[in-house]
Amino acid sequence: MKIVDNISEMRLLRQQITVPVGFVPTMGYLHEGHISLVKHAKTENSLLVVSIFVNPTQFGPTEDFKQYPRDTQRDFSLLDRENVDIVFMPSDEEMYPGDFTTWVEVNQITDRLEGASRPTHFKGVTTVVAKLFNIIQPARAYFGQKDAQQLLVIKKMVADLNMNLEIITVPTMREPDGLAMSSRNIYLNPKEHQAALVLYQSLSLAHKLWRQGERNAEIIRQEMEYLIKKQPLAEINYISIADNNSLEELDTVIPQTLVSLAVKIGRTRLIDNILLK
Repeated sequence: MKIVDNISEMRLLRQQITVPVGFVPTMGYLHEGHISLVKHAKTENSLLVVSIFVNPTQFGPTEDFKQYPRDTQRDFSLLDRENVDIVFMPSDEEMYPGDFTTWVEVNQITDRLEGASRPTHFKGVTTVVAKLFNIIQPARAYFGQKDAQQLLVIKKMVADLNMNLEIITVPTMREPDGLAMSSRNIYLNPKEHQAALVLYQSLSLAHKLWRQGERNAEIIRQEMEYLIKKQPLAEINYISIADNNSLEELDTVIPQTLVSLAVKIGRTRLIDNILLK
């Protein structure tokens, strides 16, 4: 496994690669969700690049950029075990030099949900992902369904800018108790971890109601809210029942509706989602 920490070396290395490249972008502190992306990518590509970069531009001024968990040596060990070919791990200065002034933005679908709660978030996401795509030049890039809005935003960017790659969606990986895997789960103490199970419980309730024939989105939303509010450590940011392409809120639930939510458990903000199908 080769570790590359600068763009010029990565580009030189990329010029020598003649097979299609698979790419998994991460912010490190890897868990089984990340590894599922790596495993999926390994089955479809002759050569795999994984990036580790905690992107400062997608964090708001009051968010956890400095506290975001990092464990580089552990990450390297996990990736080496999966036979990853190249790890690209640039510095902040390498990705954003002092004279950096260019941004990539996707409009409309970034105004809702995470975008409404974190106004500068997606501007940072799309800019860094566009830069990584330009540097790595992958044939395929892999993203988890857990970050459903991010996935839609990146797909839209790729389509609108005619980027020559395929975006592959990999299902959300969960703990045995149902909690969606996230690097931020480390912030949860045991009591908060138990409280955080209410996210998936509420999504499961939405799915159950839909399977039983309920099509009124507001009724499903209210039932989810009622369940979450029973948990004293939970503070709802949003509950969304929306079209899976436009993210416009729906009055009537249809197949492939995206049910998503953001909930603070103590000081930790968690997101999760399911597709009704």
